[in-house]
Amino acid sequence: MPCLNRHRAWADDCFVVTTSLHIDCPTGLAGDMLLAALFDLEVPRRVIEEPLDLLGLAGLYRLEVQESHSGALRGKRLSVTGLQNSPPHRHWVDIRQQIESAALSVPLQRSVLAVFQALAEAEAAVHGIDPDGVHFHEVGAVDALVDVVGVCAAVEHLDPVTISCNPPPAGWGSVTTAHGVLPVPVPAVLELARRHSIPLHQAADLPRGELTTPTGLALMAVLAERFAPPQSMLPTAIGVGLGHRDLDRPNLLRICCLQADADFELAPRWQAVMVQEAWIDDASPEDLAILLKHLREAGALDVAVSALQMKKGRPAHSITVLVSPEKAEHLRQVWFSAGPSIGLRERQQGRWLLPRRAGTLTTPWGVLRAKQVLRPDGHCSLKPEADDLQRLSAETGCAIDALRAAASATPFVSDEPWGW
Repeated sequence: MPCLNRHRAWADDCFVVTTSLHIDCPTGLAGDMLLAALFDLEVPRRVIEEPLDLLGLAGLYRLEVQESHSGALRGKRLSVTGLQNSPPHRHWVDIRQQIESAALSVPLQRSVLAVFQALAEAEAAVHGIDPDGVHFHEVGAVDALVDVVGVCAAVEHLDPVTISCNPPPAGWGSVTTAHGVLPVPVPAVLELARRHSIPLHQAADLPRGELTTPTGLALMAVLAERFAPPQSMLPTAIGVGLGHRDLDRPNLLRICCLQADADFELAPRWQAVMVQEAWIDDASPEDLAILLKHLREAGALDVAVSALQMKKGRPAHSITVLVSPEKAEHLRQVWFSAGPSIGLRERQQGRWLLPRRAGTLTTPWGVLRAKQVLRPDGHCSLKPEADDLQRLSAETGCAIDALRAAASATPFVSDEPWGW
């Protein structure tokens, strides 16, 4: 991967990769522009074509990438042409089965499915139908499959430690689609932004028309970790993807490979979360336990319960749940279907996370799962899993304190990248 010019650093015994990608999209965010910029970063063509072949698309499309200009600036422009005379009309359930049955790598399959799932849920919400019944006029076409699979495969090939994106431009006016004339931003784009807490850039001088497409925004909703410029930038390579519309300015998207400062790359990360809360005074302990179980299984990041006293002196419980924005709506349904509450408070907050990764510790009494955390001062703390300590103590008779002491003197082994 010559374009990335990877730089590595050490923090105590912690190996750190400090390459990241930043997407700058001043005039548009679309799948073809993203893929064109990745080609401009010299991602090999085979990286994109091999997974498409595994999906059974060989011979069904023509992919052209050309050096071109928009205004006075150069870049790559991409076009995809379907070669079927009568392409089949596909629903989300058909595309999902096609992706799940292909022999893609697990990370690539997961990313591609997540992008199409995000699109299906957004389209279903704005049309008032079930996601499995969504008929994608654009997404079901070969060109969108090429864009989504190609971008996800190229990102997997580059393997950045982080991806960030500037707030995508909202645009204004109207656009003619398969659903007729729609306002800009189109409903699916607004729904994606709402579900994934993505800020859209709006300004009086933005070009008229659709600038951010549902496919482009869904890709960033899945791949990008934050929608803000990095605090510092040291570009090592820049890929430029050109749009097809003629604007009053260069119509381009830039993907910057950054050698970021290691302290910044692995600094505490801010993450948007939704806080959902209800006070319940009319449920038995058994029913509350069932509700908490359903909330955790539905994807809650954390669930907390505290006692309180409500009106008429009634003992009650306050249940507070942290959930990612994209899962907030699903958890609302769980609250109202599995619990007695007829109302729910919800607010968006943020939390700061330290980089961490999972691994194992091999002690004389057995293997323990553990979590390694990178602290702001550069040292790594290590915490064995409490469940494993209890299990190993019960199996061997060794005291938990002795197991914990042995674990602290044991090398930590992990093949996971740092995450938040």
